[in-house]
Amino acid sequence: MTDQQTAAEPGRVGSETDLTDEFFAPLADHLAEYIEPEGIAHIRTAFEFGARAHAGQTRKSGEPYISHPIAVAHILADLRMDEATVVAAILHDVIEDTDIVHDEIVEEFGEEIAHLVDGVSKLDQIRFKSRAEAQAANFRKMMMAMIEDVRVILIKLADRLHNMRTLGVMRPDKRRRIARETLDIYTPIANRLGLNAIRHELEDLGFAALYPLRHRILSEAVRRARGNRKEIVAGIQERFEQRFEHENLAADTLAREKRPYSIYRKMKSKHLSFKEVFDVFAVRVLVDSVDDCYRAVGIVHNLYKPLPGRFKDYIAIPKANGYQSLHTILFGPHGIPLEVQIRTHEMDQFAESGIAAHWLYKAQGDQGSVTQTRAREWLRDLLEIQQKAGNPQEFLESVKVDLFPDEVYVFTPMGEIIELPRRATAVDFAYAIHTDVGNTCVGCKIDRRFAPLSTPLESGQTVEVITAPGAAPNPSWLSFVVTARARASIRAHLKNLQDVEAIRLGHRLLTKAMLAEGCDIEELDEARIDTILREYHQESFNDLLREIGLGNRMAPLVVRLLKVEAGKLDPDEVRWGEDERQQAPVIISGTEGLVVSFAKCCHPVPGDAVVGFLSTGRGIVVHRQGCPNASDAGEHPERWLAVDWDAQPTGEYQSQISIQANNVRGGLARIAAAVSDAGSDIDDVRFDDRDVNLTIIDITVRVTDRTHLARVMRSIKRLRDVNRVTRH
Repeated sequence: MTDQQTAAEPGRVGSETDLTDEFFAPLADHLAEYIEPEGIAHIRTAFEFGARAHAGQTRKSGEPYISHPIAVAHILADLRMDEATVVAAILHDVIEDTDIVHDEIVEEFGEEIAHLVDGVSKLDQIRFKSRAEAQAANFRKMMMAMIEDVRVILIKLADRLHNMRTLGVMRPDKRRRIARETLDIYTPIANRLGLNAIRHELEDLGFAALYPLRHRILSEAVRRARGNRKEIVAGIQERFEQRFEHENLAADTLAREKRPYSIYRKMKSKHLSFKEVFDVFAVRVLVDSVDDCYRAVGIVHNLYKPLPGRFKDYIAIPKANGYQSLHTILFGPHGIPLEVQIRTHEMDQFAESGIAAHWLYKAQGDQGSVTQTRAREWLRDLLEIQQKAGNPQEFLESVKVDLFPDEVYVFTPMGEIIELPRRATAVDFAYAIHTDVGNTCVGCKIDRRFAPLSTPLESGQTVEVITAPGAAPNPSWLSFVVTARARASIRAHLKNLQDVEAIRLGHRLLTKAMLAEGCDIEELDEARIDTILREYHQESFNDLLREIGLGNRMAPLVVRLLKVEAGKLDPDEVRWGEDERQQAPVIISGTEGLVVSFAKCCHPVPGDAVVGFLSTGRGIVVHRQGCPNASDAGEHPERWLAVDWDAQPTGEYQSQISIQANNVRGGLARIAAAVSDAGSDIDDVRFDDRDVNLTIIDITVRVTDRTHLARVMRSIKRLRDVNRVTRH
């Protein structure tokens, strides 16, 4: 049974004559506007068949169930749908909700109508966020039925629209579920098929059911503001009409009012207040021909100044769903923005009815509208996707690319579709596959070409992630990843890595400080450790070591407090000595990771005389001894400590070189080649042209030690146009 259907007690709900008078007679009057009497008689036969099939069934509102199929038929009659579609609408629930079978409909009404009813009746409730195979297959059934005959989806949309109109009888949780499903599934499909009238109503009904308080507040705000707008809009319309009449242009002007859901979406996406959104006045101008559209643009631009860069020509370049119109924004009265849409009457009909307008205009021989062409192209694309898709779930994800342009859908090398938000990168993609893949990725290929990990992905691309054992997330990834999963995974890994490294460094610093005081860390007993942990409000000894490694606690001070607890030192002597930095240095190997960094102001490399600074939260920052930032040890003397290089440091280090050279063509290319010949890479280049003949080039290179740096500088000095090479 459908959501709004309940089983009644055995018996008939009203006589057939009563049902005909109450439900079919108004529909017959509606259909008489465009369907011949023979067709209406055929539709009546369907009504009688459906009334018998649904006898004894009621909706949750208490109405006879047949009232729902009749209401769906009314919606389709508004779209001027053909006789077969109206018949199928009246019968659309008989296979799903009654004992009637497909063959009975074929026998009574023929294959065409049976196919339409079958296509709709096979649909089940779709929970779009679920990736269950059954739901994906169900979505594919609906789309495949639409490909064979687009009237299937028109019936389904009309069915959903009436259910939304009568949603008030449902439980709040069901209302929200159906409203979410409507906004997630059916409004995008209606938009893709150009059915704006249905889309707009579905959006507003879904908004009211999903966010009733927000809908009520916005609706009341619109109603309050409406009175102030009437006079202004009426004045604008009058000026338009007078000018069109003066220019002998037949045109109708209509004031448009923004809908609550449209206002809500714009407020949310652009972070605007209600007043900022609602202060845009909107007028639609309808003319007879395309030439008149462009004439009308010229007239309104002469009447009010256009806003630069806001004119859009959707007639020459229609939207993806075939929508055609001219849009322009004008400086209206008192500087108020004035939005104007200009289109022909036929374009307006297609804008409201989309692909359904085919049945309204086909009697006039119109088979080639832009909307029809775009819809047919999309249906052909769906068919091609269906033929290539390996399973229903892959097909569903492929269709979502078209329905939801705010999402990006990319493929793995195996053809699996990964859903990502717009502006997602290869790192987001890697974490979407698996956390371990993200943590160990070192590069990527996009459409079989190497690309930076920070490259934003586009729908349809194939992404291959390159991983390496032992690789780890780079903190710089946090500057470009967009998914919450990637961001959380990177932060968790870096925090865990930093904690491990900080504990290790803290142990080294505490050991060094204890040796300087003639103590041994191994001699610490539990009682003394517990005392110092309480003093520093730490839960474990590792927590204290981490605090020391991160520079939040000073190891010598911890040791002196330990000596106070042991009775070996007077509390008044717990201060910093003048010779603090003369103790045994901390050895830097280059493998310390996140808790040891190298100052950007002086770029130390192995072989340089260096000094360390304990920076809060960062650990040790290594400076060259000649660095201006390290020359004044008087400021925070307790944080400066002696460091030295390991006998065999590892890794690469950045260093800056300043080059004074003649300003000649190809000079930088020769410098880059010289750096490469010396076994180095350039990370950054900056220019300072002193005059037309001389330039200063500052480059940042990667070297292993001071000897390697000297080799790079000698290689550059040998170049003919280089005058001087110095290190920053």
